[in-house]
Amino acid sequence: MAVRYHEGVGRRKTSSARVRVMTGTGGFTVNDKPAADYFTRLGDMHAIMAPVRAAGLENKLDITVKVIGGGVTGQAGAVVQGLARALVVLDENLRPAMRAQGLLTRDSRMKERKKPGLKRARKAPTYTKR
Repeated sequence: MAVRYHEGVGRRKTSSARVRVMTGTGGFTVNDKPAADYFTRLGDMHAIMAPVRAAGLENKLDITVKVIGGGVTGQAGAVVQGLARALVVLDENLRPAMRAQGLLTRDSRMKERKKPGLKRARKAPTYTKR
């Protein structure tokens, strides 16, 4: 029998995370490493586990994540959204709880492009009168 999993995709800035959730014992791997080894910053693991806490499913799911692009914060945000989406696929009744905490909303903030004639996206060269 094939292993039954539920999948969700999350994105943040330039990061993209594919999250697979299946019933199990609480294993959590990110890019074939334990999640705590991959996300070493203090708040990241706490933020990533927010969807699981909201669903009340701690230590009842095995979670595997493939995340690419961006930096640490963007990847963590992508994993949060992907995990929330996967849990909603697992149980549609979790949607209001996830929505109430803002876990399903795509954070649309991206790096702004550099414009011609400017030094960066908005910084203009120093004005000189003469």
